Amino acid sequence: MTAAFLYAAARTPFGRFGGALAEVRPDDLAATVVRGVLAKAPGLAEDRIGDVVWGCANQAGEDNRNVGRMAVLLAGLPVSVPATTVNRLCGSSLDAAIIGSRTIESGDADVVLTGGVESMTRAPWVLPKPSRAFPAGNVTAVSTTLGWRLVNERMPAEWTVSLGEANELLGEKFAISRERQDEFAARSHELADAAWTAGFYDDLVVPVEGVDVARDESIRPGSTAATLAGLKPSFRADGTITAGNASPLNDGASAVLLGSEDAGIGVDPIARIAGRGVSAVEPQLFGYAPVEAADRALARAGISWADVGAVELNEAFAVQSLACVDAWKIDPEIVNAKGGAIAIGHPLGASGGRILGTLAARLQESGDRYGVAAICIGVGQALAVVLENVQ
Repeated sequence: MTAAFLYAAARTPFGRFGGALAEVRPDDLAATVVRGVLAKAPGLAEDRIGDVVWGCANQAGEDNRNVGRMAVLLAGLPVSVPATTVNRLCGSSLDAAIIGSRTIESGDADVVLTGGVESMTRAPWVLPKPSRAFPAGNVTAVSTTLGWRLVNERMPAEWTVSLGEANELLGEKFAISRERQDEFAARSHELADAAWTAGFYDDLVVPVEGVDVARDESIRPGSTAATLAGLKPSFRADGTITAGNASPLNDGASAVLLGSEDAGIGVDPIARIAGRGVSAVEPQLFGYAPVEAADRALARAGISWADVGAVELNEAFAVQSLACVDAWKIDPEIVNAKGGAIAIGHPLGASGGRILGTLAARLQESGDRYGVAAICIGVGQALAVVLENVQ
């Protein structure tokens, strides 16, 4: 089997819910990053792309009917380039990269374009369809932006608690204080602002046509643990989770270009896909699932945490991020050194591609050999990928 390599990554700025990207359709956001990542490999003949694997968590509105294929067509790629869309909720675009890497390793394609998109602003309300015309009773429109909806009554109630309540339970289980969560969240904003100011994201982020947004909208420079401590709990009156120590709702897209070593892409590869891991736990403990996923990915790469110089862990909530870092017993300073989702944002289907691209760029900058990208996923799952720096 051949190896799979990461050649380029790109993403849009991540917009706030109802913010700068609110008027941009998700298929247009996806097309933007398709063109953006391919611009980094100008020598690649686009008809050589063997497949496009795209992630999206919603798919109830303008992102319906295989948004990956829509992105290919809207981006002006040859109609001969195929595409599929996968849904593993928050992990969708990391799942897309994992699928793409396997496709390359098996020899089914030399070049695979992967990525993901989410417009949480434009996610529609849905109505349950009646079994017959003109029912007499009322029906309720359900938001598809985030979380459980139209829940099967056979699901145990403890599995279907809100994402916030699930993480309050996780905080109780591991005795993670509000103070630690606020400190972690403030660090995310501080590091994200510093990374943007230093130009780290200049080569990773591509502009969205017609939109005046220069960088991620949710970053709040000057945030401190003291200011975040003044926010009220969001899910319990005596809880620890607030709007300040959880990721916001966002819009955005990301893309990652993968290929074999001899793919003829015209640029040198950045990193090798060295290991992959998937895990599952009780749905309400989803935030802790990255612990096992990352451990499995490291084992498959044949290395240990002692070999890892950089970690990109998607910050769905500060509490679950801290639980994972504590369990791994790693230096917290190597985790999300350029800021995380609490500051940058978490447009569900795009986040996996974002952390993978950021991880590759961090390895290039630092010269460290190995890094881990990991993400928790609603309904009790997680994914992780180990990258080996080849430059």
